[in-house]
Amino acid sequence: MTKADNMLSILWMLRSGKRKTAKQLAEALDIHVRTVYRCIDSLCASGVPIVAESGPNGGYTILSRFADSPLVFDAEEQKSLIHAAIFAKEAGYPHTEALDRATDKLKQYANEAQLEALERHGGGLSVIYPPLDGAFRSYLQKLEEAAGQGRTVEMTYDKGRGEPSPPRLFDPYGIVYWKGNWYAVGHCGYRDEVRSFRVDRIRGLRRTDGRFERPESFSAKDYLLGQLLRDSAEGTSWETVSIHGQEQALNELCRHWLFGHALTCREPEKATFKLERSTLTTYVPYFLMPYGTALRIESPLLVRRMREAGAKLLAHYEQMEPVNDNGEGDDE
Repeated sequence: MTKADNMLSILWMLRSGKRKTAKQLAEALDIHVRTVYRCIDSLCASGVPIVAESGPNGGYTILSRFADSPLVFDAEEQKSLIHAAIFAKEAGYPHTEALDRATDKLKQYANEAQLEALERHGGGLSVIYPPLDGAFRSYLQKLEEAAGQGRTVEMTYDKGRGEPSPPRLFDPYGIVYWKGNWYAVGHCGYRDEVRSFRVDRIRGLRRTDGRFERPESFSAKDYLLGQLLRDSAEGTSWETVSIHGQEQALNELCRHWLFGHALTCREPEKATFKLERSTLTTYVPYFLMPYGTALRIESPLLVRRMREAGAKLLAHYEQMEPVNDNGEGDDE
């Protein structure tokens, strides 16, 4: 028999629950005992929780819980699943309880050495993400379930102006995670068109009895990117902006979703972008402020807006009462 046949035979013999020595396995399969050792090592490497006990009554056994396990993952697959679970949970994955149960099962069907390796690799990976409240996770879960079931929801949404708009019917075609934010993409009953909504701005969500069918071949991800970038929007005015700075600072800048997709030319200490003019007069100056004097900008329009934004920020803080180191206002 081939090595794969021997491994499978040994696996089924151990799944019976009876302890078997290497000699007994070799005699049953008519193979050399060293072949048994090699097959046992290969099975352990593939994720099978085999336990070896020494002594007069020793031998090989397999964890009884393994009989209930439908799949076998090798060490690299187990590690990747644990890491993926960490990323998903920290990013706000809506079904965290089910994810915890899945990873617990993965650890349950591991022997002591495999479990130690999983804990070690899991503890070596961290994700920094803003804390999520219960309502946010609840909205994500309801949106995902509604998308999977084709069920219409009633949504109350805040456009960022402080006051939520009237409730609207919404058919969620999918949810998308993009650069630290979750978006719901689907048909908006109020506008009667496909739109995207940031989940952190949802103020209320209720299931309805309405049903919908997702358009065939519709991609929530492609739609969202198209809306965010709007490369082909009619009447859009563009500005070419060159930014000089240290390579590390420019690398960070290019990781931003807008700048990364607008990059047209990159040199070690220079990056050139094609940006929509309207963004240069709105939030781009405030995004660049944290870089301080680390950047040098070649764009009269953006430089002027940086000056205006800086002056506005300075005037804002000059109006505030100075505070001393004790947290109390200075008395003159």
